[in-house]
Amino acid sequence: MLGIFRGRRKFLAASLVLLFIPTLTWLYLSIGNFQVKPLRLSSLEAQSPPPLVDANARLALELRIRVVEEENKALRQELSRPLRNSSSSYTNFTSKGNQSRTHLEEGTSNNDGQKNAAVGNNSNCLQHQLVDKCEVVLLPTVGGSGIPITFSPGLITLPSVFLCQALLLSCLGKLLLTIHVAIVCAGYNASRDVVTLVKSVLFHRRNALHFHFITDSIAKKILSYLFHSWMVPAVRVNFYDADELKSEVSWIPNKHYSGIYGLMKLVLTKTLPMNLHRVIVLDTDITFATDIAELWAVFHNFKGQQVLGLVENQSDWYLGNLWKNHRPWPAQGRGFNTGVILLLLDRLRKVRWEQMWRLTAERELMSMLSTSLADQDIFNAVIKQNPFLVHQLPCYWNVQLSDHTRSEKCYKDVSDLKVIHWNSPKKLRVKNKHVEFFRNLYLTFLEYDGNLLRRELFGCPSETDPNSENLQKTLSELDEDDPCYEFRRERFTVHRTHLYFLHYEYEPSSDQSDVTLVAQLSMDRLQMLEAICKHWEGPISLALYLSDAEAQQFLRYAQGSEVLMGRGNVGYHVVYKEGQFYPVNLLRNVAMQQVNTNYMFLSDIDFLPMYGLYEYLRKSVVQLDMANTKKALVVPAFETLRYRLSFPKSKAELLSQLDMGTLFTFRYHVWTKGHAPTNFAKWRTATTPYKVLWEADFEPYVMVKRDSPKYDRRFVGFGWNKVAHIMELDAQEYEFVVLPNAYMIHMPHAPSFDITKFRSNKQYRVCLKTLKEEFQQNMSRRFGFAALKYMTVENNS
Repeated sequence: MLGIFRGRRKFLAASLVLLFIPTLTWLYLSIGNFQVKPLRLSSLEAQSPPPLVDANARLALELRIRVVEEENKALRQELSRPLRNSSSSYTNFTSKGNQSRTHLEEGTSNNDGQKNAAVGNNSNCLQHQLVDKCEVVLLPTVGGSGIPITFSPGLITLPSVFLCQALLLSCLGKLLLTIHVAIVCAGYNASRDVVTLVKSVLFHRRNALHFHFITDSIAKKILSYLFHSWMVPAVRVNFYDADELKSEVSWIPNKHYSGIYGLMKLVLTKTLPMNLHRVIVLDTDITFATDIAELWAVFHNFKGQQVLGLVENQSDWYLGNLWKNHRPWPAQGRGFNTGVILLLLDRLRKVRWEQMWRLTAERELMSMLSTSLADQDIFNAVIKQNPFLVHQLPCYWNVQLSDHTRSEKCYKDVSDLKVIHWNSPKKLRVKNKHVEFFRNLYLTFLEYDGNLLRRELFGCPSETDPNSENLQKTLSELDEDDPCYEFRRERFTVHRTHLYFLHYEYEPSSDQSDVTLVAQLSMDRLQMLEAICKHWEGPISLALYLSDAEAQQFLRYAQGSEVLMGRGNVGYHVVYKEGQFYPVNLLRNVAMQQVNTNYMFLSDIDFLPMYGLYEYLRKSVVQLDMANTKKALVVPAFETLRYRLSFPKSKAELLSQLDMGTLFTFRYHVWTKGHAPTNFAKWRTATTPYKVLWEADFEPYVMVKRDSPKYDRRFVGFGWNKVAHIMELDAQEYEFVVLPNAYMIHMPHAPSFDITKFRSNKQYRVCLKTLKEEFQQNMSRRFGFAALKYMTVENNS
């Protein structure tokens, strides 16, 4: 009887504690001035102890927690036996916690450090959990708002919640705390730079991120497409139109190479949302070597009227002694560098920042006439008059590799560094005793596989993204036991895509007859680019299938080519590698989507168009009334087996080489059906365009309107990718018209990986046949009786 009484007493006490936890938590957060403190990334990093407790107290706390956890474990086991049926809700609650805890223990080592890493923190407070992993709880705060907290299995034990509640909340706050980052980015080159910056931030981060990009139309197009296709979890992106802000700063003369965009940070209080209270502002030439949450935590050190967090300038610029008659803007001491800024936006608005910097700029411009370092000059002039506004950051938060730098005096060892700032026009060519280390760090992120950054944060689901959710649902419906599963999966793979990887300039023609050449390639076809540019003077849209490292190799290749750098009307769109098949039709679609002329010539990278084909096609647009009819103009295809060819400059010369056996009709020896309907015999003597009818396996190269059907993505690698597209054109009643004075020649090259795989892998051929049959059935459903011919033809490709 006494034992039963004691059991009931323990159960009653446990129930009261469970009910008391939410109330105590609410009181703690409502009364205290709660601030979330991010944890350090690694126990190896040199960092001061957490502000909550000193080192000895923390050690004592950890020891006490371990003792209490063992007591609680025994208590739970005792409570679970006599009371399993007395309260269904309590039983479910404890059993769920025990199941989760068992799962956690089975999945990790007995090593304490590994256990801590498994839940994403360094505190023993987080080893035991009673809530499902990654469940989000909103704890009330002052003003009624909620802080999203992620709990992991067995997170809180009964008595120990009182001991480590403050540390627990600090640890948990780091998991779902959103860090806001603002970046001004304009143009093609800056868009490339910002990707490297973002990679370095994502690589180290342990928090949700919200990027605020102030961009021109070019950077917005590039970055919005990139982030949409990147699908990084726990990352949100907003864009703000820099063109709408130009009037705010255009009155300021500026000599800095960043131009008017170098002044945009001055108006962030007006640009960013009013409910955004703090933000980290970064230049695009920044590389992070640590978790950005550590920098965010510095906001808690601001005191009094401090509203700006800045690192001292590490050159002698503002001392005015770099050369004779050097006259910089006024600054406090060495001044401050604005490559990294912490902004308390709500306080800045209260001190009337807009009025403050404008009055200062107007006053100084009366004598200085223009800025030399853009926004940095004006920030420093304001600080000179109001030094109380600044919280000086340790120099390792902005190690500046500029000319005449003192950055080497900032640190003892490179492992101490947090942020590298390439703020010299020389960039990677600056002088510093550790420049090789800095350069290697930068190159690491430059070539880092961005697909690896798609992993979930802490293994916990992030805020639901509709695109990601729909994709996962679609993939889950595929049968993984299907022998053609990998082929089917490729159709739905979202490839990270960087549009306009290089500078692009195009002025549309006034007669609306302009034509863009469309093609796709991988690294092994890069040598064809210069030849194509010499043969086609019109605009080109290219999709390049590359890894991150290969993209940088391409960049170096292009920048070292006078031919490619001399062409501004070539759009290079990098689609990053993922999966085991070459996504040929996806690449074609990406290149087609970026065409901004009314017509496009659908080619392949290993074909050289005849000299003058661009102008010939433009004339054909008018002559054949392409604007008012549905036509696909066929350009006859030929090939040579010689790597060195005297390219024919006329149809007569081409016919002569055909007769001599130097040239052949394309695929004459291996796949005649692909181009036989072109009727080369008729083409030899034709002087006017002539119509041809669709036949099975027809795959000519054609010019069509920009709004013509896209390629079917189910076909990857080798086989039927163009055949299906031509079938689609025929089903939509396009007329195929062969041009009598046009031609293109296929240049020889080593066989691709996919064609080799097709020839050697029986399953590859079986799956291609299956996909063909499914495509034909789909055509029958879409076009009815008119598509019957696609079902009955014999296909042997």
